[in-house]
Amino acid sequence: MVENVYDKLSNPLALTVFLLTLLFPIGVGLLALMRTRNQSDFFIGGRSMNAFVVGLSAVSSGRSSWLVLGMSGMAYMSGVSAIWAIAGYTLVEAWQFIYLGRRLRNETQKMDAITLLDYFEARYNDKSRQLRIAGVVIIGIFITAYVAAQFNAGAKSLSTALDISLPLSLGISGLLIMVYMVLGGYVAVAYNDVVRAIIMLVGLVVLPVIGIVQVGGLGILNEMLHQLSPAYLDPFSLGAGVIIGFLGIGLGSPGQPHIVVRYMSIKDPTKLKYSAIFGTFWNVVLGIGALCIGLVGRILVPDVNAMPGSDPEMVYLVMSSNYFGPVLYGLLVGGVFAAILSTADSQLLVVASTFARDLYEKVLARKRHIDEKEKLRLSRIVVILAGALALFLAYMAQDLVFWLVLFAWGGLGASFGPALILSLFWKGTTRQGIFAGMITGTLTTIAWWLWLKEPTGIYELIPAFALAMLVTVVVSLVTKRTQDDN
Repeated sequence: MVENVYDKLSNPLALTVFLLTLLFPIGVGLLALMRTRNQSDFFIGGRSMNAFVVGLSAVSSGRSSWLVLGMSGMAYMSGVSAIWAIAGYTLVEAWQFIYLGRRLRNETQKMDAITLLDYFEARYNDKSRQLRIAGVVIIGIFITAYVAAQFNAGAKSLSTALDISLPLSLGISGLLIMVYMVLGGYVAVAYNDVVRAIIMLVGLVVLPVIGIVQVGGLGILNEMLHQLSPAYLDPFSLGAGVIIGFLGIGLGSPGQPHIVVRYMSIKDPTKLKYSAIFGTFWNVVLGIGALCIGLVGRILVPDVNAMPGSDPEMVYLVMSSNYFGPVLYGLLVGGVFAAILSTADSQLLVVASTFARDLYEKVLARKRHIDEKEKLRLSRIVVILAGALALFLAYMAQDLVFWLVLFAWGGLGASFGPALILSLFWKGTTRQGIFAGMITGTLTTIAWWLWLKEPTGIYELIPAFALAMLVTVVVSLVTKRTQDDN
């Protein structure tokens, strides 16, 4: 089985299509270079993106390796119960597009904010820069895990496809990303995300259909899965705690800087309702496709030891190798590799904006004037340095993609999600409340992950989000009353 994966891409036609798919983002970066003239262009596309690009870019940057590798691997091992994770993030993100996204877009334009931390500081007139500094630390902690997971996933897929070493595949991954990011920034990232989302759609729809045909139809597939284990077809087999945790994955969406920046980039905020339609459709179809690949893969490749490295997260690549011709295989494997890196490039853009704008420009060098050319140059330098660090961290990362991404997703979601929601929808929120909630979300996520996740079986995002929300409200009420008394 492993040899088939390697041999398939040794076909000159498959290899050519694969390499063209990998190099395509660089061409997009060159085109985006012509319209990237300042820091606003580099980080949010100058607030000029259309609804279709925003919708697909948000989905692509939010899913990638977690969906293609992690979700299909999870379904391979656990069965249909993995569907709760899909339901959780799909529902929350549909709401975000329509309600949270529009408010955030309007507020950030009014305040001339191009990062999430810009918004918090301007919203609460935080001259102490307490919120910005805390945000920089939080992003530094959780983006580290997130980017490491994405690079690790990309390297795994590239190493499997080309039969090359992990360090070499990491180097190729990093080089491809940093070239087009340095050239075009957010515009290059967003348009590449659209292409990747379309390729992901083709792969995650066509492959499970072919697999079901190979098995003999849905009826036979259902019968074989039932024979394997009745629990495999039981959506409640993982227990209430795990199901609540999977549903709660969606709570992390409002706190993801690389997702909410998509809403800030749209040209007309009223068009976010169309982004919601595009994004929800893609979320549903891609999620069900990944789930089906895991289920079909369990029948067609029943022995996990037949996977490269005995890794269930390689089920997509193994099935693609067995059932796709050279052209489609080269396109989809290249597209999946690029899709995996779509979250990494978005995260690196967050790192660049955090350290170039939020830390250096707004804190360390706030007393001196920095022209737009210098800001743009600094942003590109930070992308390169952050990318190099991410490659090292990815090489050291040992956790499964699925769980490492969930930790980072949970940390960002609990730290920033309650703060963003309350700041947009509750006028009683105060700066002290936001700060207390951000710190509470971060510390609770880490503590729960270290000591309470295993004995409780509850995903750390759930208690961390709830506690951060509660603390933000309580501290806001107390500090608001104190301010009113004074």
